Amino acid sequence: MSRLRIFNDTAPDTVLDEAHDHAGIAHRLEPIGVAFEQWQANAPIKAGDSSEAIMAAYRADIDRLVEENGFRSVDVVSIAPDNPNRVEMRAKFLDEHFHKEDEVRFFVAGSGLFTLHVDGKVYEILCEQGDLIAVPDGTTHWFDMGPAPEFVAIRFFTEPDGWVGHFTGSDIAQRFPRYEPR
Repeated sequence: MSRLRIFNDTAPDTVLDEAHDHAGIAHRLEPIGVAFEQWQANAPIKAGDSSEAIMAAYRADIDRLVEENGFRSVDVVSIAPDNPNRVEMRAKFLDEHFHKEDEVRFFVAGSGLFTLHVDGKVYEILCEQGDLIAVPDGTTHWFDMGPAPEFVAIRFFTEPDGWVGHFTGSDIAQRFPRYEPR
């Protein structure tokens, strides 16, 4: 189940607010400019489906976002627990960083933990199958896919270079909980 927990950025052990329903999560994220949506496939999909089949199943929502935001590329990323590079891949996203474009991810399958650092607060969002999160450019955050990552996500980009992180050098991400799926 998707979840949002909000902390003061100096108190990682004290939850200030939380939500476990999509409407509540979206409502709490809207004031900081983060979009949170729930999508449904218009065709059945299963593990191992091609990128083309996955994108076809969500075509209407993909086309809407591309039109609204001017994205120039869309792709599918799939990471399994047996990926030999999983440790390095996880480490790449664990430190606080930002992007010079919106970071938009739709979870087709599996899960991951987006953690945002905004105005003295830390917003920890557990994203699961069916969740779309759109983090505005310049928003500091980190992402944890867990020690045995298992997810498929559709990614949206405006820049042709794709994912480019600008790291802050802060150690804040090490002070907050890591993603340890059940």
